Formats: sequence, structure tokens, C-alpha cells
Amino acid sequence: MQNDSNKNTLMFIVCAFAILIGYQFLVLGPQQKQREAELRAKKAAEAQVAAQPGMTLGADGTPQPLKLSRDEAKAQSPRIAVDTPALSGSIALKGARIDDLWLKRFTQTADKNSPPVELFRPEGAEHAWFADFGWAGIAGMSGLPTPQTVWTAAPGQVLRPTTPVVLTYDNGQGLVFTRTISVDADAMFTVADTVRNQGGAAVALAPYASVQRQGIPTEGPHGLGKTQIVYEGGIGVLGGIDGVKDGKYLLQNQAKYPKWKKDKPLQDNLESKGGWIGMTDKYWLAALVPQQSEMIKGRFQVKPVSGVDVYESAFTGAPRSLAAGATITNTTRLFAGAKTVPLLTRYEYGGKPVVWWQFWNRPTAAIPSFDKAVDWGMFEVITRPIFNVLEIFYKLVGNFGVAIMLLTVTLKLILFPLADKSYESMAKMKKIAPEVEKLKAKHKDDPAKQQQEMMGLYAKEKINPMMGCVPMLVQIPIFYSLYKVLTVTIEMRHAPFFGWIVDLSAPEPTTLFNLFGLIHWDPATLPILGASVAHLGVWPLLYGFTMWLTTAMNPPAGDPIQQKIFQFFPIIFTFTLSNFAVGLVIYWCWSNVLTIIQQYIIMHRYKVENPIDKLIARFSGKSVGAT
Repeated sequence: MQNDSNKNTLMFIVCAFAILIGYQFLVLGPQQKQREAELRAKKAAEAQVAAQPGMTLGADGTPQPLKLSRDEAKAQSPRIAVDTPALSGSIALKGARIDDLWLKRFTQTADKNSPPVELFRPEGAEHAWFADFGWAGIAGMSGLPTPQTVWTAAPGQVLRPTTPVVLTYDNGQGLVFTRTISVDADAMFTVADTVRNQGGAAVALAPYASVQRQGIPTEGPHGLGKTQIVYEGGIGVLGGIDGVKDGKYLLQNQAKYPKWKKDKPLQDNLESKGGWIGMTDKYWLAALVPQQSEMIKGRFQVKPVSGVDVYESAFTGAPRSLAAGATITNTTRLFAGAKTVPLLTRYEYGGKPVVWWQFWNRPTAAIPSFDKAVDWGMFEVITRPIFNVLEIFYKLVGNFGVAIMLLTVTLKLILFPLADKSYESMAKMKKIAPEVEKLKAKHKDDPAKQQQEMMGLYAKEKINPMMGCVPMLVQIPIFYSLYKVLTVTIEMRHAPFFGWIVDLSAPEPTTLFNLFGLIHWDPATLPILGASVAHLGVWPLLYGFTMWLTTAMNPPAGDPIQQKIFQFFPIIFTFTLSNFAVGLVIYWCWSNVLTIIQQYIIMHRYKVENPIDKLIARFSGKSVGAT
């Protein structure tokens, strides 16, 4: 017994020792080596940061550019102020960039005291966004302006629609550069670059222009690329060359920002005659427009620079020879502003008035397909007309919420014959529901006979069972198109309705779970359920009630399990739709009300029992029939 005990003890010690040695070699040893490698990398990074002013260590221990505040970034260059009815900001003399812009006509939130929307931001600040212009020379050529070049400007200049500004740079090698920047009252800059060759030899130069973003915000209210329904990323319309799609311009959606960063695609040498190229957010656009007779090569690219992903949409023009004593000029336009549809259309047709329904005798586009900067989606044939009709109603009533309701009535009138047949069929099916149940009971053991008898009953009563699905099928593309309009058109942004609805493009601001704002508590902070109950306010609840009522007015499903599922639909859709734009909820709720009225009239016509009469009877205490 004692020997067994000693033997077990010895085996335990040997095993423990083996485990200890194995753990040392297999776990602790590699961990120690990893820590030593990390320490060496950290010391190397610290040495690199110490040797490079303007660098700091990032959260992952790698060298990162030192992020300046916006004001600090602005202070890195002398500036010329920009002041127009639509824009404010400044132009940097260092690099002669347009890199500091605010949109006066748009606020960051629905609060009227909210600051204006920021568009461009100077290099050096986090998420810099700016437009760059210049000339490219042959390999090895020096003396051309760079982003570090400080241009000269007469003191006191302010860029206004009536007063262009002029910048100059003499490279001391015979080339004198002049940049004249003008702007209209809305969102279009014109940059005229002139080069005079005062040297003794000819030079070859090619104009270029670039829109660049140094990193993009991915989190918070200004995060980009968070939704699949909105295109945000590199965009342009390029082509117009014989042999390329029959000379047509092609919309180039390079990649949404997240995919752009993940795949890091590089598209260069996209040949085009004219066209335009740039970057788009949900509501804002920075687009470069070359001279439309100019042959260019566009490019979309992203590359890491000092730990930051730099996105670029740019073009380079055809090289041109500049003889001694000669002068050349290149003009590029820059759209920097909100994607307001009438404004984009006006620029597209060179300021000429164009009526949206006039498909014939349209003027030649000055900027091809410029209005397609708005992401109309795959149902553009429906989405665009819906937006146009909304605009007409808005001009009549001055409220986009009321315009949505008028649009709903219009759609109901257009679809009335189809819907009337459908609801008539549904009313008849509800009326014969007891007979259908008798047939099911009678032929419960013979499904084939049961189906034959039911089809015979439908034929006798002149009922098409499939007609009940038609209104819903027709509504799907309309629903998606209206959702698209509310989501992507800036006209809907911060558009009020009545009362507490101050932004039709945002979810319902109230919620049942804090008594519609009476309790100072945000249900969105709830784990798991927070996102689904945060916007369960008045309009989603009204929608849920109207959906329950329309479901109750429909004939019951043939299968008991299906009946149970349909009973849960109003609850599920109420929670789901509550996170959509409230303008969409208003549309669907009002559409349900019109549907209920239409169904109620038809059900009375066919003397079919309906839930509205039952509710009236319950609350009035009287027996109310379907007649």
C-alpha cells in the first residue's frame, strides 16, 4: 500500500515537472520573445518619432502623424477668405488649395442654432478633405508648384461671387504661374491656371486636379459607409470617346469607402473626353469638372501614408508643349456643396431652365449626368418621378410631410382599379370563409378533392385568390423608392412635419418607453433591446394599429400556423419600421388608413363582417351589422 502511494507520488512529480517544462518552452518562452520583440519595436518607433517632428505614437504603438486641431491646421498657411451666400471658409496660399469650407445653408442638426455643415478640412487635421490643382511635368523636371509652395496674393483679397482672387508663383527658372479662382453664389468654383514661359527652352506640362481625403470618419453621427442603401465613395461620369460604349458617358462608382479601404483598388488611366470625377457622401459632393473638350485620364486610388489611408479621385489632362515666350491656360471647375437636385440639374445643363418631364428637345448637357451624383438606386424609373412629384406638392403646400400624404393619395388613385379588384376579391373570400372551412372539414382526408372543391367554389363566386397579393407586390418597389428618396435627397434632410417631427429623414424622436419624453431616460442605452425600442413613438404605434386593422380585415390564412404568424406581423413590423425615417412611417400609416377606408366600403358593399363594425359595437354597446 505504501509502495503504491510512493509510486503515485513519484508519477505525479514527474508529470508535474514535465508539464512545467513544457509550459516553459511552449508558452512562457514564446511570450517572452514576443514581449522582447514588442519592446524593440516600441523603442524603434519612439526613435523614429523623436527623429521626425510632427509624428506621434498611435494606440497600436506605430508612428502616426500628429493630429492638429482644425484651427491649428488652418494656421499652417496664410489664407484668403471665402465669403459667398452659400459658402464660407478660406483658401490656403500654401499649395493654393481649396481646403476650408463651410456650407452656410445647412446646419449640422435640426436645431436652428446648430453650426453650419463642414465640408472641406485642411491637411494636418484629422479626416482632412480638400481639392488640389496644378501642373505635372516630365520625369525629373523641377520648379513646378508643390503642396509646400507658398503662393503670392495681393493683400485684402476676399473671394466673393463678384470678386475673383489671383495667386501667383514665380519658380525663378523662367516659369510664372498664375491661378485665378472665382466662385458663383452657390457651389461652383472655377480655377483658371495660366503658365507663362519666360525661359529660353520649351517645356511640356499636363494639368491635373485632385480631390483627396486623408482618412474618413467611420463612427458617430458623421460616420461614412454605415448603410448599404446609400452610395458613399469615389464617383464620376467618364467616357464620351468613340469606341467606348458607343461614345456614351459611364457612371463610375469605384467603391464604397469601406470596400475601397478593404480592397484598396487602383483604377488609373480611365480615359475620357470631358465628364467629371470626385467623391460623394450621403448629401455632400466634391466633384472636379474638366473642360468638356479635354481628353483626360481619371483615377480612383487609395494608399496608406504615415498610417493614414489617403483616398483620391483625380484626373490628368493631355500634355501640352509650352514654347519659350508662350502662355497656356487650363480651366477646371470644382463643385463643392450639397447635392440639391435642382442645383445639380441647373449645372448639368449650363444654367438653362429644364423642365423635368420634358424629355424631348433638351439642351446639350454641359456636365454629363451630373444629377446622377444623387444615388437614385436600381428603381430610378420610380424613384426620380416620386421625388419630382413630391417637389411639386411641396411647392403647393410648403410641407414635405403633407406632400408625402398627397403623394400617397396620388399613388392610391393611380392604383385604384387594381386595388379595387384585389380588395373585392378579398372581401368575397372573407364572406365565403365559413364555406371553405366546411369543405376542409368534409374532405380533410382527401387534399386533392379538397383543393378541387375549393377551386370550384372560387370559380362559382368569381374569386381570384391571387389578387389579394397584388397590392402588396405593387407597394414593394414604391416603398423602396420612397425610402430611397427620404434617405438620399437632401431636400428631405431636416424637413419638418408638424409638432415634434422636425426631421422627416430621421427616425421618430419620441418613444413609448420614456413616456414620449416625459421621463429623462434614453431607452437606446438598454443592452440588446435598446436599438429596437429607441424610436417606438407615436407614428410607429399608429402604423402598428393600422397594420393590425388591415390584417384583421383580410380573409384568414388557410393554415392555422400561418394565421398565428400573420397575427404577429403587425408587432414585428412596428418594431422594425420604428427605426426607419419617420417620413416613411407617415407614408405607410396614411396608406394603411386609405386602404382601410377602401376595404371598409367594399366589405359593406358585399355585406361582409369587418373589425371596424365590431369595434364600434363594442364601444357603443349596440349591435352593428355589416350593412
